[in-house]
Amino acid sequence: MQIWISGIGGHMGRAVLAQCRAAGIEVVGGIDLQPLEDEAIPVYHSFDEAPVKGDAIIDFSKPGALEPLLRYAARNSIPAVIATTGLDEKQLHDIDQAAERVPIFRSANMSIGVALLRQLARKAAQVLGDDFDVEIVEAHHNRKADAPSGTALMLYDAVQAAYDEPHPMVPGRYGRNCKRQKGEIGIHALRGGTVVGEHEVCFFGPMERIKLSHSAENRAVFAVGAVRAAQFLIGREPGLYTMDDLLA
Repeated sequence: MQIWISGIGGHMGRAVLAQCRAAGIEVVGGIDLQPLEDEAIPVYHSFDEAPVKGDAIIDFSKPGALEPLLRYAARNSIPAVIATTGLDEKQLHDIDQAAERVPIFRSANMSIGVALLRQLARKAAQVLGDDFDVEIVEAHHNRKADAPSGTALMLYDAVQAAYDEPHPMVPGRYGRNCKRQKGEIGIHALRGGTVVGEHEVCFFGPMERIKLSHSAENRAVFAVGAVRAAQFLIGREPGLYTMDDLLA
């Protein structure tokens, strides 16, 4: 198996490179604006410059790098794992279009544990219903740019899908008129230090409360999930795949 890594010079890109080497998977090249200390791997500024080869792409870069990646993947029939967060609606639409031509795996969090947390949160919301208020809390390191995290938004979508009526998202609260409204789902982002990633879904009910949580202790957990996702895509039909498909 031969892998491209988009964002190979970043923390997650280097973690994916280490995981590939541990698993005996060849990394044929990387995409990054900065050179890689490992001169054995060619690094290009964009997929527009990259030669055509490889079995899959793993992307932990930035939203601005997505367009040439999707163009390269679709044109050359190379599956892609998109793990970059902070994508806008147009970029999500571009992913959907690319998935009509090539297998695309997209998740804001590549952890198997977070995928399970998402399923548990939806099940809890189905069982507990509107008698319980829902709040989502996430914490990340002080360099993370987007808030709330892509994973927190995934958890919100999972909980929201359990209800018949829309439950609006309320990102944080500030001011004097912040009394909680029936049915809203609060999301709160904490930033500091070197936190890899922590997520908690809280259900507050009459006389009891339930908390579902996940803590990532090492970035390697996301790299492991991304490599598994790339292996999962090999031989698949074009389409958009998620962690739910991998768990199934």
